[in-house]
Amino acid sequence: MGKIWSGFYKKNINERLEVIEQADILSEEYLSVLKNNEVLDFDTANNMVENVIGTFSLPFSVVPNFVVDNKEYVVPFVTEEPSVVAACSNAGKIVAKSGGFKTEVLDRKMVGHVALYNIANTDEAVERILQSKDLLLKTADEAYPSIVARGGGARDIEVKVLSEDGTDFVVVYLIVDTLEAMGANMLNTMLEALKVSLESLTEGVALMAILSNYATRSLVTAKCTIPFENLGENGEYLAKRIELASRFAKADVYRAATHNKGIFNGIDSVVIASGNDWRAIEAACQSYAAKDGKYQGLSTWRCDEEAKVLLGEITLPMPVASVGGSIGINPTVKVARGLLENPDAKTLASILVSVGLAQNLAALKALVGDGIQKGHMKLHAKSLAILAGATNDNIELIVEELRKEKHMNLASAKKIVEKYNK
Repeated sequence: MGKIWSGFYKKNINERLEVIEQADILSEEYLSVLKNNEVLDFDTANNMVENVIGTFSLPFSVVPNFVVDNKEYVVPFVTEEPSVVAACSNAGKIVAKSGGFKTEVLDRKMVGHVALYNIANTDEAVERILQSKDLLLKTADEAYPSIVARGGGARDIEVKVLSEDGTDFVVVYLIVDTLEAMGANMLNTMLEALKVSLESLTEGVALMAILSNYATRSLVTAKCTIPFENLGENGEYLAKRIELASRFAKADVYRAATHNKGIFNGIDSVVIASGNDWRAIEAACQSYAAKDGKYQGLSTWRCDEEAKVLLGEITLPMPVASVGGSIGINPTVKVARGLLENPDAKTLASILVSVGLAQNLAALKALVGDGIQKGHMKLHAKSLAILAGATNDNIELIVEELRKEKHMNLASAKKIVEKYNK
C-alpha cells in the first residue's frame, strides 16, 4: 500500500480521492460520500441532540501507512489544529521503518458504582454485600439480558468504604464485560437494578448509581523501538534528549499538562472521526495521569545505549466502542471506520493508543531538536493567508512571502494578498 501514498500531501483533492480509490479500502457507497462531501444532514442532527440550528464541519484528514501490530492502517483524523496530521504522519513513518507499534490490550471491561450512606455498621454491610455477590451479579445480568446472550455481562463486584468530611460511604463497584459497546446505558441500567438490593443489604440509602469514566479495566499498552539512526542526523543525541523530556514531564506538572495535551491532539482527532465520545476518553486518561497521586506525563521514553535504540511506551484507559452512539448515524463516521477497515473495539483502542505515542514522539522530537515553532509557523502562515483572503491559485506564493516577513501577522498577510489581487 505504501507507494501509492507517496507525496499525498502535495496532491489536490481529486488526486487524493483517486489514491483512496486505488487503495481499495472503501466501498463505492463510502467513496461517494467522500466525493460528494456528504455530511450529517439536519434532520439526523436534530434527532441526535437538542436545540439544533445547523451542523458544524471540521477538516477530515488521513494519516496513511500507520503500522500497528504488523498491519498498515489509513488513520482518519478530524481536527482543526495545524501540524497535528503532519506530525503524526512523520512520526508514523519513523516507527513504521523501525517495525511499527506493538500493542497489548490488558483488559476490556467497564466499571460503575453505587454509593450508599447512612449505614450504621459499614464493616457488617461490606461483609453482607460480598456474601451476596453471586446474587447481585445475577440481578445485574437479568437487568440487561441482551449483553449476556452475546457473551458479555456482569463479571465481578468490589466494595470500598470511603470517608469524607465526617461522612462514610460504602461504594459498590460493578465490573462488566460490555463487548463492543462503550456500555454507559448498560452499566447504568444494571446499577439501577442493584440499588434496592444494596439498600436492603446495608440498611443504608443509595446516593447514586452511575458508570465511572475512570476506565482502569480498559487499559491498552503501545510500545515502539526506534534505532537511533532512524531519528535522522544526531539520532543518538536526539534520543537522549527525548528521554530527558520524558523525565521532565514526570517531574513538572506544568510540562505534564502540555505533554499530555500533545498526546491527545492525535487521540481526540481519531476518537471524533470514529464516532466515539472524546470527552469520556479525555476524562479517563487525564484521571489516569494522576493515578500515583501526582499528575504526570503519560508516556515514557528511554534509551538503550547498548542496543542503540529509543524505547517508547504508553498505557492508557481506552474504552472506545465499535457500535452505538453516532457510529451508525453519521455518514462521515462510517467512512472513517471504513478507512480503518471497520475495526472491533479492541483493535480501535490499540490504534488510538499508538497514535497517542506517535503524536508524543513528534512533539518531543521537535521540542528537543529544532523547536516546536519551525513546523507550526508554515501552517500558521497558511491560516493567516486564508484569513486575509488568499485563494487556491495564489496561497502557496503568499505563504512563502509571508514567512519571510519580519512580523508574520494578519496585517502583513493582508498587504501581501492585496498585492496579488491587484
